[in-house]
Amino acid sequence: MMHFTPTPIAGLIQITAHQSVDARGGFARLWCNDAFMQAGIAFTPTQTSLSTNPKRHTLRGMHMQATPHSEAKLVQCVHGAIYDVAVDLRSDSPTFKHWFGLELSAEQGNGLFIPAGCAHGFLSLTDHANVLYHIDAHYVPEAATGVRWNDPAFGITWPAAPQVMSERDANWGDFGLSS
Repeated sequence: MMHFTPTPIAGLIQITAHQSVDARGGFARLWCNDAFMQAGIAFTPTQTSLSTNPKRHTLRGMHMQATPHSEAKLVQCVHGAIYDVAVDLRSDSPTFKHWFGLELSAEQGNGLFIPAGCAHGFLSLTDHANVLYHIDAHYVPEAATGVRWNDPAFGITWPAAPQVMSERDANWGDFGLSS
């Protein structure tokens, strides 16, 4: 069973998977087309990716694919914990430039569905945080774009300062200049 909890940003949904536990361990459904359809979310993944993050306080983001290659994604932490953030960059949205963040962890069994048009990033809260992405569009390298994790246009409050990040993520320009 999956539970769908709306966030303050339209289309951005926290998803919690119910885990059945017995003497063998646990079992949880991480994605189910029927459950998503019943929740009113049209989402069919075309690829699944895994991000491994050996060090605590590794930052990845804020990434997205530019139109017409926009992608929706379901993000789940399958080992350890992360602070996951989405920024609404849909110019016609009432929550344009608003952000939402929450802790995702293997222990909680929760995930975040991020609609197309939102930038996404996370900060690992534990060593060896592994993050699973179910994505509904193929990656197009020339459409890859992003915004800076600490851009004052968004005012994201991170739980800690990043210790590891890529040069690209550290050097995105101010919003409007890099996108």
